[in-house]
Amino acid sequence: MKALSKTEVKEFLSANLKNWSIDGNYLKRDFEFKSFVEAFSFMTAVAIEAEKIDHHPEWSNIYNRVNIYLNTHDAKGITNLDFDLADKIDRVFEKYK
Repeated sequence: MKALSKTEVKEFLSANLKNWSIDGNYLKRDFEFKSFVEAFSFMTAVAIEAEKIDHHPEWSNIYNRVNIYLNTHDAKGITNLDFDLADKIDRVFEKYK
């Protein structure tokens, strides 16, 4: 799988994933929840979705916040697989609003 150009990534983000940004060679989004339990529940749901497509996020969790970074390491950049996972993550997050 080939990494997309910065222009391709920016265009896709502005059209489809407005809450995500570019951070170096990563797609990035920060999430905030009502509690640690809710944040951890979200991470569990995302882990299940990530495992289904065999693509896993880099993330951190501090209390009620989850920061997610997506990148396809084999391609050394952002690919369609990252966009697919970002979309799945956004759909999981909808359940927590």
